[in-house]
Amino acid sequence: MQRRALGQHGLEVSEIGLGTMGMTMAYGPGGDRDEGIATIRRAHELGVTFFDTAELYGLGKGLNEQIVGDAVAPFRDEVVLATKFGFTFDEHGRSVGANSRPEHIREVAENSLRYLKTDVIDVLYQHRVDPDVPIEDVAGAVRALIDEGKVRWFGLSEAGPQTIRRAHAVQAVSVLQTEYSVFEREVEADVLPVVRELGIGFVPYSPLGRGFLTGDVKPAEEYDETDFRRTNPRFQGENYRRNKEAIDRLTELAASKGITTPQLALAWLLAQGDDIVPIPGTKRRARLEENVGALDVRISDDDRARIDRILPPGAAAGTRYAAPQMQALNR
Repeated sequence: MQRRALGQHGLEVSEIGLGTMGMTMAYGPGGDRDEGIATIRRAHELGVTFFDTAELYGLGKGLNEQIVGDAVAPFRDEVVLATKFGFTFDEHGRSVGANSRPEHIREVAENSLRYLKTDVIDVLYQHRVDPDVPIEDVAGAVRALIDEGKVRWFGLSEAGPQTIRRAHAVQAVSVLQTEYSVFEREVEADVLPVVRELGIGFVPYSPLGRGFLTGDVKPAEEYDETDFRRTNPRFQGENYRRNKEAIDRLTELAASKGITTPQLALAWLLAQGDDIVPIPGTKRRARLEENVGALDVRISDDDRARIDRILPPGAAAGTRYAAPQMQALNR
């Protein structure tokens, strides 16, 4: 697997990373821990060197980071670990609000180091911008951790252009993580131009549209009560019907090329620039192997044009989160 540079400060990772959120939350009941570890180790065998976790994914208790830490222990020095801070949790592990106060950032980082069983966090992201804490204070807190050797690179997630600029002026931002896929292209208008101007790498999360681009998709009401898609507008009613219709057309295009829809979607993302590294999430080895197969796919100009006709920017029906969560995006 080839490597790509994220930012201008030495961060290099595999062309495709692995998102681990689904191993413990969001997509129905948490996955099998042993299969999660096996999936991460299989990813390493396939050449994946970039693994994404977060305090949030472990419900504030380190559950996700511990899986990642245990899985990569035999080859820790060969991989890049990214984790995130930015929330407060109740006794049940539910997020009850943003928290990027400097003292909290340090507390979360110390916990993450312990859960990941490592002496340094490669990439530390602010998970969501905290409107109550100046981004300069956040960047300064991460800079202190970098100066102490506890963190290597600083990242932001779902930050707006001005926030990115202000943070970057205090501590160089190496990477921005925001949702981006053939299904969700809002970042192309304002965010991608800014990160490219500043020399910041870009990591698309949900590059398979939370399952819409896998073909294994169903209406909101058919998902488990614990599945985030049950309340996601894009999976509901008429939105679902319209989105499924568009994805079915993408599936026809993929089939004409002898590949799967996820492989087409990931290959399209990879073709958007060498500064982009998607992190498709999965908790199963078979899906992982399918996703990595996207590296063998080439997207032609004709393919691009056909994809644009099927799903032009802004074509997805419904917002990408429910209304309360939308307020935390692109701040």
